[in-house]
Amino acid sequence: MTQTEDKVAAHYTTGDILGRIREGLSALGVNPDAPTVDSLKPVDEFHTGGLEATQALLEQVEITPQTRVLDIGCGLGGTARFIASHFGAHVTGIDLTPAYVDVANKLSEMVELDGKTMFLQASALKLPFEDDSFDMAVMLHVGMNIEDKSTMFSEAARVLAPGGIFALFDIMRGDDAKSALRFPFPWAEVAEASFVAPPQSYRDAAAAAGFEQTGERDRSDFGAAFFKKVFAANAERGGPPPVGIHLLMRETAGEKLKNYVAALESGQLAPHEMIFKLRG
Repeated sequence: MTQTEDKVAAHYTTGDILGRIREGLSALGVNPDAPTVDSLKPVDEFHTGGLEATQALLEQVEITPQTRVLDIGCGLGGTARFIASHFGAHVTGIDLTPAYVDVANKLSEMVELDGKTMFLQASALKLPFEDDSFDMAVMLHVGMNIEDKSTMFSEAARVLAPGGIFALFDIMRGDDAKSALRFPFPWAEVAEASFVAPPQSYRDAAAAAGFEQTGERDRSDFGAAFFKKVFAANAERGGPPPVGIHLLMRETAGEKLKNYVAALESGQLAPHEMIFKLRG
């Protein structure tokens, strides 16, 4: 890995992740040795909107049991398990963070989806697969940690078969793209580790890699509404739930989320869906 990738992996390495998840499940009355796919959803979909956002993105594409799916920046494997359990497709996930990959594989074993999912430690800029290995690639909240968007798209294009789909959901710069961001955020403690870019940079890199854009949605309103509900629920219960994405963000979880929501509301940041099709 490069020096930047080492820093990104270190950012997401937060001790005994699986142990914290098991403790949270127990607090909810869920057997930590036999969780369900749904019981893991509050923690294993580490992106704006969680499962609701995943469903909203994937309902725009066609996935069958025969679809070969690649999850770029898979995290704990939540999106991959959702695809495998709901569509029957086999999903291969890659992530920079070894701890995430390890937990992703263990969680899939625990919910008996290890035959439908596989997770590897790898870089999005150097995918360890042959050309034309997949029919679809998904990527949720990953590009903020990747400076080289051109290589990110060209690697996705290389491993996709002609006509393949690349569906992504990323945090991008919004209308107020000039003012300085206030760190930390969930994906970076400091500005030097964040590579948030405007939507046009994604479009340009995708086109250069041979993709045709077929869809795009600004999900800022959705994101703001989602976190408003989260903060209200936390205030009502007197803190975060036993199982949630805060388990992945160290002691600064609250500050990171507040900074992110403030940037959403000010227009500095905007979560965007984009869907591309690889030209044949």
